[in-house]
Amino acid sequence: MTQDYGRPARAEENRATVARRLKELADADGARETLTIEWRGKPGHFDVIEMQVGDLYYNPATHRIRAQRSHDVGRDRLLDTEPWSDESQEYLDLLLKALPSDPSRPDPEFVHLAESLRDYGQNDPGLITRDGILVNGNTRRAALLQEFGPTRAMRVAVLPESCDWSDIAAVELSLQLRKDHRRDYSYINRLLAIDEMAAQGTSLPTIATAFRSTVEACRRDQWVLSIIRTMIKRSEASGKALPLIAFEDHTEKLRELHRKYAKEAASNPDKAELMLESRLSAIALGFSKTDVRLIESDFQDRYLAKALPEGLQPAAPTAGEVKIPGLARSVKGPSDRLASARAMTDALLQARALSSADVSLSSRDGVRAQNTLATYKDAFEESLDFAGKDARVRKRKQAAPARLADACQDIDQCVTDLVMSRSSRSLDEDAFDDAVAKLRKSLGKLAVEVKRTIPEPGDETSWLVGLLKEGL
Repeated sequence: MTQDYGRPARAEENRATVARRLKELADADGARETLTIEWRGKPGHFDVIEMQVGDLYYNPATHRIRAQRSHDVGRDRLLDTEPWSDESQEYLDLLLKALPSDPSRPDPEFVHLAESLRDYGQNDPGLITRDGILVNGNTRRAALLQEFGPTRAMRVAVLPESCDWSDIAAVELSLQLRKDHRRDYSYINRLLAIDEMAAQGTSLPTIATAFRSTVEACRRDQWVLSIIRTMIKRSEASGKALPLIAFEDHTEKLRELHRKYAKEAASNPDKAELMLESRLSAIALGFSKTDVRLIESDFQDRYLAKALPEGLQPAAPTAGEVKIPGLARSVKGPSDRLASARAMTDALLQARALSSADVSLSSRDGVRAQNTLATYKDAFEESLDFAGKDARVRKRKQAAPARLADACQDIDQCVTDLVMSRSSRSLDEDAFDDAVAKLRKSLGKLAVEVKRTIPEPGDETSWLVGLLKEGL
């Protein structure tokens, strides 16, 4: 159920101002600016007026900074209880300007937006309720406030008087969570928005349509969010836990993890769980996507066990039977290997949580966390080095990627040849045009086969498949 944040302090003043300006529009002759949006399942056309940015309020329910709210736990709680207080509104202002993956740093995209508004002004109107709450345009309001101060006028369309918090959430999602929006929502906030819609009973096909996505991609996003929430719960130590924003930079790692896990689980669930735990450990240690990709189900036994110092491996829970609560029955517990892998992941997640939190590095917990991370990082680096060597040997047996890499080298050499021919004017342009036509045809064939062969393509493979839609 959508949370009701109540009404801001200046709600009645804003309602009076909005009513007066809407009446002025209705009484005036000439064309009126309107904004057309989806309103309760149908197109709605709403008049645009001007309001001073200082009179408007940031939307505490905005999905744009939902994950980033956990950056400051105290102020996050205050947002739920006193969303219209100066401190809460200032916190929202800070988060709207900040880098999604690290709210302590400014977001270059926000800086660009502020410069654009300063140099060229506001292009599209925002959207408010009669109380002056911004449904769309929160970031623009932050930029206008920063560049021009509270008296700057902002063009905003006005929603009907009957608008409630459910309408606010629905309208924001329909307007903002689309790929054609100027400033995309961060990865975690997108996952939270999908999860919220699903929790409200929205079907996956409807969600997929709203997000310009597919049902399978939405299922993947739901799985990724469940893994993130599990990692956060497992990271709890000494009252600290990893925040949602700790996973903002792991988009591709988690998507690849889902693809690999689903494929592995179809043939051997136990191996899939082993691979999952080892990759989660590597993600907790901050390894790159290409490094994490090297980790298979045998990584711990084949490589890591040899690199870990004696006694470093966390004590694993005793594997065996697990009792089912409320029933006089038991089921087989996880294997010793899987229990050990989970214990290691837990230890690393908890160390990362303590290391990321405001824990003094000179304290006992801080020192222990840093030492744990450093030691495991060294062991993983050594193990990944050996895994990488083995992977390169295996890749030699994979003809398709190797041939594509060779083709790239030929294209790079072609670039050099073009540069040299420009100085001597020796290029046969007709022959080159014929060669480009052949390249285009070959890429088309490659894209067709990639679409047939790879059910869940990555970002770059998706680009190749996307060329088909563009008429390659």
